[in-house]
Amino acid sequence: MGELVDKVKGNVNEAIGKVKQQSDDAETRAEGERQEAKGKVQQLGGKIKGALGDDI
Repeated sequence: MGELVDKVKGNVNEAIGKVKQQSDDAETRAEGERQEAKGKVQQLGGKIKGALGDDI
């Protein structure tokens, strides 16, 4: 179950980050870049949990 949750959270953070990067405000764009990166890490965590099992 943790695998699916991490992947969904990752997808949501990536999508929100990409939207924020379209802003005219430099600070919001930077926040979007960080949020997109966080989403990618969350998705990777979900993939690892899927490969190793949710016990980690």
